[in-house]
Amino acid sequence: MVDIKKELNDKQYLAAAKLKGPLLIIAGAGSGKTRMITYRIAHMLDNGIHQSNILALTFTNKAAREMEERVKSLTSKKLTNLTVSTFHAFGVQILKESITNIGYSENFSIYDQTDKMSAIKESARELNISPDVLDIYEVANLFSSIKTKRDIWNDNNISFQPLYNEYQEYLVNHNAVDFDDLIVLPVKLFVENPDILKGYQLKYQYIMVDEFQDTSLTQYNLISQLAMKNRNICVVGDDDQSIYSWRGANYQNIIKFETDFPELNEIKLEQNYRSTENILAAANSLISNNTNRKEKELWTGIGQGKSIEIFYPENESNEADFISEMIKSFHQSEKLKYHDFGVLIRTNNLSAIIENSFLAENIPYKVSGGQSFFQRKEIKDIIAYLRILNNPDDDINFLRILNMPRRGLGKATLLKIREIALEKECSLHAAATELRWNGDSPLSDKIQSSLQEFIDMIQDYREMLEDEDINKTKMIRDLIETINYWGYLVIEHQKNEKLAKWKYKNIGIFIELFEKWEKNPDNKDKDLGTYLNRITLLTRDDDEDGDNGQVNLMTIHASKGLEFEYVFLAGVENNIIPHARSIEENPDNIEEERRLFYVAITRAKQKLFMTSCKTRKIRFEIVDTGPSPFLEEIPKELISFHTPVANVKDEEALDYFEQMKSKFN
Repeated sequence: MVDIKKELNDKQYLAAAKLKGPLLIIAGAGSGKTRMITYRIAHMLDNGIHQSNILALTFTNKAAREMEERVKSLTSKKLTNLTVSTFHAFGVQILKESITNIGYSENFSIYDQTDKMSAIKESARELNISPDVLDIYEVANLFSSIKTKRDIWNDNNISFQPLYNEYQEYLVNHNAVDFDDLIVLPVKLFVENPDILKGYQLKYQYIMVDEFQDTSLTQYNLISQLAMKNRNICVVGDDDQSIYSWRGANYQNIIKFETDFPELNEIKLEQNYRSTENILAAANSLISNNTNRKEKELWTGIGQGKSIEIFYPENESNEADFISEMIKSFHQSEKLKYHDFGVLIRTNNLSAIIENSFLAENIPYKVSGGQSFFQRKEIKDIIAYLRILNNPDDDINFLRILNMPRRGLGKATLLKIREIALEKECSLHAAATELRWNGDSPLSDKIQSSLQEFIDMIQDYREMLEDEDINKTKMIRDLIETINYWGYLVIEHQKNEKLAKWKYKNIGIFIELFEKWEKNPDNKDKDLGTYLNRITLLTRDDDEDGDNGQVNLMTIHASKGLEFEYVFLAGVENNIIPHARSIEENPDNIEEERRLFYVAITRAKQKLFMTSCKTRKIRFEIVDTGPSPFLEEIPKELISFHTPVANVKDEEALDYFEQMKSKFN
């Protein structure tokens, strides 16, 4: 039997020991909620509650797996009948058992996003609508919002209602469900079949929900239906960390829970086991400015700790170099591993400059919550061309660029090239070169001409690289124009010119990063292969750095639930956080943006750095930026100003901050 009183603090113990009736646990950041949940489930089992009567729901497969493993480890039991699941996996389980009651057969298919968009296209054709005139991605998002009741039909979207109805009919006719149906259909099943609902209520008499603030209205409806009879439901969440409204999360489900279960008990977990007093004081002060929240005050026994440090670099390049230099310094002086550092950004488009600085300083890193800049398709396309110029025998990258942009060199041409390569035991490029000069070519004149142009272009640029003094940056710009990559993007994204422009802008950023490397006076080896190998070594997926790990570069959204010894929060500027578009859509979003900033602050264990650039390049224009207004909500006594130049005092930095405030107010 597990001694929960010994293992948990007083509030955690109260939460774990209360098994009967509805329970609302407000679990602050770093308050040990996962530990409490684990012990609560163990306590249920110790008190004779059968494992098959327990349902624990969370949001990610990883979280569900970890929770289940912890309970099994704590109890030393196999627990094969305990249900610890994500909402969607639980929905699949219900549908597998009962979907025949709502008009489907039991061997239904689940459509992923790609399948869903294909189904929408087919539905459009049934209505004599050309899919080419639709932004299928946006239509799919609209249908998801309508189905989950995040949106309703109105004057702006009503024209899509016939297509939505046709899509729904398509799903039924093909015995298929989409991801939204995995929650929506069980709710429908229970409403239309009270006897089936009673069966599930009899089975799952004790329900726990983790990350309750992230539940959607539909998910809430599902769990409240299940819990309404026995009323033994425990929800664990933190309204201050509700940051997913854009995907349907509704922190007001906490209020709805209080209405539907008025007899509930509420317990607040406010002792933080992660951060120092200074970090928590900053977080508490910031979040107190939100009005729609449960009052709570995080506290810790860890100690005061170090001050929060703010740096005002001139631009984003200086910002990235500062972060790199500090990480290298602390890695060496304080013996911290690279995985002890978290670098958090509001949006993915801030990552490129930081990644380039990490590459320059040989700092291993990984990108979470978004794609590494160097892994984006448009960047990999250009890098593939450069790799072939550096090493034409690279078959993988030769295959990538042979018909990209499209030049008529398709499967038939590739088959001929492969035949020659196998016969001559040579690379694809060597085989293609032989085919290019073949006077008796099996290819059509048009294809032969296109192959000649391609091979000659590769040779021309390779010859340019033989000149050690060539401006490689200019050569890359010329190459991108020669292959007309912009034209390729326009064709590929005919219905989304905005996306094409964004991808082409990324290529511009890549060229700027390369130019910075080429012009660096400390860079003695300007060989193209050196640059390409540098990217490969430092952006590889596997971690060969042993215990040192990799620096974690991620969006703030992706950082939720994680913690790092040292955190660098980059781009703490007005219009970045709070994000301009979010506020334009709805001024009330300021509270979610503040919650996002709060989440970022509370990731730090020992030390928090924040950087706010004086200028930043936005859409190829250098603009003056201002510090985030959220900085004003942190008490000044908690902050010190980083001063890389000697003799600049905190008072002078503070004076600069006040000047910037007045300028941008």
